[in-house]
Amino acid sequence: MSFFIDPDVHQIAAVSKTGAPFIELHTGTYSEAFGTAEEEKAFQDLKGAAIVAKNFGLKVNAGHGLNYQNVHRMHEIPNLVELNIGHSIISRAIFVGLEQAIKEMKALCEGVKG
Repeated sequence: MSFFIDPDVHQIAAVSKTGAPFIELHTGTYSEAFGTAEEEKAFQDLKGAAIVAKNFGLKVNAGHGLNYQNVHRMHEIPNLVELNIGHSIISRAIFVGLEQAIKEMKALCEGVKG
């Protein structure tokens, strides 16, 4: 079981009380802020939330709105197990094929796990 939550300490603490092993951090705010003055704050919120989640013993996934332009910073976030990026990959596959779309995204995500 996993809870899809905002990168918010209170939400992380609440999930930790449920016994669920995973959270998925909602990356929508970061994705929407990408390339604007708000990007860094949104990114730091994700990074901090991942650290807090690990301290609560939770495993961390992330996703929503990630694409080929904004995913490159996700490797800077500690403790990420998985990224959910399906929509962007399928959209790109229309133009380059699924195999190529996956290869491109995988190259951008190098170093995400761990």
